[in-house]
Amino acid sequence: MRQFTRAEVLKHCNNKDCWIIIGNKVFDVTKFLDEHPGGCEVLLEKAGDDRTEAFEDVGHSTDAREMSKDYCIGEIVDEEKQTYTYDKKPIAPTTTTST
Repeated sequence: MRQFTRAEVLKHCNNKDCWIIIGNKVFDVTKFLDEHPGGCEVLLEKAGDDRTEAFEDVGHSTDAREMSKDYCIGEIVDEEKQTYTYDKKPIAPTTTTST
């Protein structure tokens, strides 16, 4: 999977080239702007930024989560990945080591 820094994602922040981060994955939502049920403004408001909290707060459906896979173009580089919490539960995968 292709990897991006957060600075690289931030360069894609307009209605002709719109990327967002959700759960350390990078999504090119440019072609989805006109189809987003909440309007394109919701995506453009923080284009190029991490939208994990907003995505989880809205409570997207299973269908929406499935559809988002079509727009995934990569992930954040390991050094810049975040551990997210939502409702005090981790929502990002955590690595465990076996002994």
